[in-house]
Amino acid sequence: MESIHLRIGEKLKRLRVARTLSLDDAAALTGVSKPMLGQIERGQSIPTVTTLWKIATGFKTPLSSFLDEPQMEYYVARPDEAAVILGDGGKMRAYPLFPYEPVRSVETFYIEFDPDCRHSSDKHNDGVEEHLFVLQGTLRLVLGDRQVEVGEKQAIRFRADIPHAYQNVTGDKCKVYNTIFYPRH
Repeated sequence: MESIHLRIGEKLKRLRVARTLSLDDAAALTGVSKPMLGQIERGQSIPTVTTLWKIATGFKTPLSSFLDEPQMEYYVARPDEAAVILGDGGKMRAYPLFPYEPVRSVETFYIEFDPDCRHSSDKHNDGVEEHLFVLQGTLRLVLGDRQVEVGEKQAIRFRADIPHAYQNVTGDKCKVYNTIFYPRH
């Protein structure tokens, strides 16, 4: 299996070239520096989840499309077999269980938040919605100017086309499933 940083770099380069964009154009579109984009394309750097979200949002493509693998008739997903995406200095670990599929316009992650983890997310594209299921712990979500706490065995559905943040408010690890739905065009 190909290394994740190489797969991300190849996907980024394919997207950029298909849209006839220079690295300067891609930097302006995503808000990620030209040197960083070049390093990612060459497989010399693994982007953080925040950087990958900026790239995905700038290119108007789902984050997990950078992690696509060939599709099977069925697949039993396990977080310990998924490629991890790190955020908040490694305090957040997102495992893409079911990467984005254009036919379904959805992707699913298993995410672990360490104590005191706070991960901010820029707004996603218009119409994007997230469903979050808390398996363990309590997660505080900041949705625009509102705060909502979601406890163990609870779920929340929210518009993700606004700035939002996730914060583990317990002294233990918080574990969630996060499913992101993209509007079909």
